[in-house]
Formats: sequence, C-alpha cells, structure tokens
Amino acid sequence: MISSFREVISAYSTETKKLITKISDVISEGLGLEKGYFGGELSQVQMLSVNYYPPCPDPDVALGMHSHCDPNLFTILHQANVYGLQIFKDGKWSAVEPLPNAFVVLIACQLQIISNNELKSVIHRAVTNLKAARISVGTFVIPSSDCHIEPASSLSKKSTKFPLYKAYQYKEFLHTYASNNGDFEAVLQFYKL
Repeated sequence: MISSFREVISAYSTETKKLITKISDVISEGLGLEKGYFGGELSQVQMLSVNYYPPCPDPDVALGMHSHCDPNLFTILHQANVYGLQIFKDGKWSAVEPLPNAFVVLIACQLQIISNNELKSVIHRAVTNLKAARISVGTFVIPSSDCHIEPASSLSKKSTKFPLYKAYQYKEFLHTYASNNGDFEAVLQFYKL
C-alpha cells in the first residue's frame, strides 16, 4: 500500500519534532544550560522545506542556493546521498559528505546570539551536480515571532563577563535580516553591544 504524501510528511514531522527536542537538550547540556532551555517559544515553529536540484550541465556557473546563514535557531538537514551542501570555514568552501540515514545539524543565527558566540552560525550554500539530481529536506527550528532573544545570562558571565548582543524580539531580527538581504555579518553589527 502506498502512503499519501500527507501521511509521509506528517509522520516525518512527528519524528523530526522528537529529534529536535533531543538535539535541543544536547545543545543545552553542552552549553551548561538547563534541560529544556531551547523549548517553548524558542522552538515553537517547525518549518519543512524540500528542495529539488536537477542535474546541471555546467555546475560551475549555477549555484543551487546562494551562501547564507539561516536566521532561525538551528536547522536539521537530510541531504540524501548526493553531494551538494558546502560550508564556509577557514576561508574556503568545503563539501559536507552525505551519509546514509544521517542528518546534518546547522547552527543558525539565534543560537550564535543566545550562546554569546560560544556556537557560531554556519555559512553554507548548495551547489549543483553534473550527473545526479539531488533532493534535500530541511527542517527549520524557529522561535515565535514575539519571542524575546538575548544571550543566556550564565553564558555571558562565563565567556566574557558581559553580553555581546542586545536583546530583541525575533520578528525584529527577521526584519533586519531581510533588510540586509540575509547578510548575517551586517545583521550582527546591528545587534552587537
């Protein structure tokens, strides 16, 4: 029996929500924050994005998706078995090897700010492939629009003795992010103290 697309997506979303909770708790523990710190308003929205990249006859001139940092808390990405995800690290682009049945967790803008730079947002892009089509499934963990965001006070004291960023509502950040065409460095300057 073939399941409907709706049933598959519903089941996937339910299981992904469980994974989000586990990942959130591991991140909280790793930062020395209480379990559940990233619950509630900080991870209220779960958005799913499925991208299809057909084979490209000239992948050197066609990007699948431009370089950017995700504006949300973090992103869970299933990239199937075809190369396409690249991250920018140490001044160069590096391919992220697709592993069967594995997810990639991308730290996004809000987690960098909340962690007071303990964690860094990942600049990434998608490239096309000469021979193979690629499908990626991204699940974005998004704060509610009215969620209050600021560096966790215990991390501010631990790392620098003061917070590096001013407090804001997530919807304000999204407006600034859009106004700067997703240039995270420009957005960070706006919120730095």
